[in-house]
Amino acid sequence: MNILVVNDDGISTNGIARLAQMATQLGKVYVVAPAGQCTAMSMRVTAFESIAISEYDFPIKGVEAAYSVGGTPVDCVAAAIRSILPQRPDIVFSGINEGYNAGFDIAYSGTIGAAMEALMNGIPAIAFSAEEKGRFDICDKYILDIAKELITVPIAKNELWNVNFPGCGMEGFKGIMRQRSVAKSCYYNNRYIKTQAYRGFMLKPKADIITLAQADKGSDIEALLNGYISIGKVKNMLI
Repeated sequence: MNILVVNDDGISTNGIARLAQMATQLGKVYVVAPAGQCTAMSMRVTAFESIAISEYDFPIKGVEAAYSVGGTPVDCVAAAIRSILPQRPDIVFSGINEGYNAGFDIAYSGTIGAAMEALMNGIPAIAFSAEEKGRFDICDKYILDIAKELITVPIAKNELWNVNFPGCGMEGFKGIMRQRSVAKSCYYNNRYIKTQAYRGFMLKPKADIITLAQADKGSDIEALLNGYISIGKVKNMLI
């Protein structure tokens, strides 16, 4: 199996290294990821500028090749498929994102955007995310088994798997919840702090986190806040 690993946090982050390490146990791994932080870029593409591509000394043994891309997560997937890789990938793994991709936040996510680009090129995809600044105990223990499971489970051509790991330690872990629906709200609810500036004012976004009491029943957010791994599907309605 040829596996393309991508993310939106940047090629030097801990999450993508963990994901690539897991992927090397499943097939040939190629990493093509943004040079810098690209959170919340959704499906943004570079339209009018050249994209800088450079080989990257990736720290994980077993990775076939790695490339740093001066563009967006979607640029990474599109360029990898059409120009960079020696062969077409069989699957795309996106993540591990630093922060949940659950609820309406998936609409903004570069992690999900990269996975959507894979679907639009006829390639299946799985997105992986974990709580920002959370622990990786649960992720490290279960991510390989979950990937093996989801690779073999039939899924529609316009759907991707969305996996989120809770940030608690093993002592707070309760299990895995599958078929979680997308919560009808954001996990990160932005409000804006206003400060005066010359000829106007500045607005700085600050995220308020949803509480368990506010989460939709049966949703991805409810599962995560209860200490479960959440597995669900996200549809691309264009396909």
